[in-house]
Amino acid sequence: MNQPEVRYTTITPSGGFEEAPTLQEALARANSQNGYVWVDYVDPTAELLAELMPAFSIHPLSIEDCLNGNQLPKLDLFPNYSFLIFNTFEETPEELLSQELDLFIGEKFVVTAGFRREDNQPLLTGLRELLERQREVVKQGPSYLLHQVLDKTVDDKLSVIENIEEALEANEDAILAEPLEFDYSSLMQSRRALQVIRRSLFHEREVVNKLIRRDSPFITEKALVYFRDIYDHLSKYYEVAETAREQVTDLMEIHLSLINNSMAETANRTNAIMRRLTLITTIFMPLTLIAGIGGMSEFTMMVGQENWKIAYVVLLVVMAVIALVNYLLLMRMERDANEDGKKLQINK
Repeated sequence: MNQPEVRYTTITPSGGFEEAPTLQEALARANSQNGYVWVDYVDPTAELLAELMPAFSIHPLSIEDCLNGNQLPKLDLFPNYSFLIFNTFEETPEELLSQELDLFIGEKFVVTAGFRREDNQPLLTGLRELLERQREVVKQGPSYLLHQVLDKTVDDKLSVIENIEEALEANEDAILAEPLEFDYSSLMQSRRALQVIRRSLFHEREVVNKLIRRDSPFITEKALVYFRDIYDHLSKYYEVAETAREQVTDLMEIHLSLINNSMAETANRTNAIMRRLTLITTIFMPLTLIAGIGGMSEFTMMVGQENWKIAYVVLLVVMAVIALVNYLLLMRMERDANEDGKKLQINK
């Protein structure tokens, strides 16, 4: 089991990031310097999160939500803070995993909490380096730090969607090249992943829309334009995910159509072979009858012993004529049948 981690950071009005050993000391520095506090938890426990309740008046239900993973994105409003849940995605060879990211924002604090990914990396890997590069933005207040966190979380989703689109393009090439050898499970995996993405994006878009409407009093008026940008990204990614989901359905239909065509071609080849065999059998049936009746010595007895040479030549000529007549009749019957079939299709 991974050990829980927590970092207490005071962000000063000048954009400084000052680490503190305890939450109380970080709050004291923030109050003395007129800054605010950022608390970042990795693999938090109930005991560790409990320190938030007296410090920021966090409701116990919010703490419970932080410990119950795999929740849908939402926004809960409380008098002293707003509680947000967003999702991050992690790609594995078997499936797309959705991880929960919990965020608190108040007048003088921001709290981020999340569990490690399957690769043992924090959900917000690289976030601190990003925020330190954006000191001039983050120093303006908790709204701007929250925007940076959400912006990184949302932008990371694009790479996941693009990977699924590339996989679908590869599936399309494989289907068109070898439809009978195509592994159908890869399409189903993409379909399940897109369902996870679509569900998450839909609810996150609603959460950001509530923030834009100023449902949370802790988002300043000047910061709203940044959250509108996040909303635009979520809407775009949602449309891309919808298009990819429709592409999965189209590829399934194309695959089934190609399989049906392949089966129809096999059936047509079988029918053609049977027609040829039937043609050969029909031509040789009267010849076999004649050969059976006049074969051996019976034919010689009928025409006379002295006429056997000319008689056998005549017999062979007659048999050839009969075979030719049968062949021509069968070809004409097949041609008439094909023309009737074409007329029937035209009438339909």
